[in-house]
Amino acid sequence: MTFVVLEQCIKCKYTDCVEVCPVDCFHEGPNMLVIDPDECIDCALCEPECPVDAIVCDDDLSAEQQQLLQLNQELSQIWPVLSTAKAAPADADDWKEVPDKLQYLEK
Repeated sequence: MTFVVLEQCIKCKYTDCVEVCPVDCFHEGPNMLVIDPDECIDCALCEPECPVDAIVCDDDLSAEQQQLLQLNQELSQIWPVLSTAKAAPADADDWKEVPDKLQYLEK
């Protein structure tokens, strides 16, 4: 079991979750965070910290969201670890309610 960052994070990139992670499993990309499933210890501390509900347990992924587990795994291998919180992008609040953001992902 692991936790997965969903597409709701894209262009929001709040880092509240990073501060509570005891193992530094978050990785930062240009406009999204991902979780390294090999490093995640399933503590669930990050899930309630996300203001856009972009973190879920892999057991709770819908069929459509399964691709995001693979995406987290892939991108966590190339993006750097993020272990401290940062300010969200200036327009993050404008993106909070936008659906279907996978098209905006910057790798």
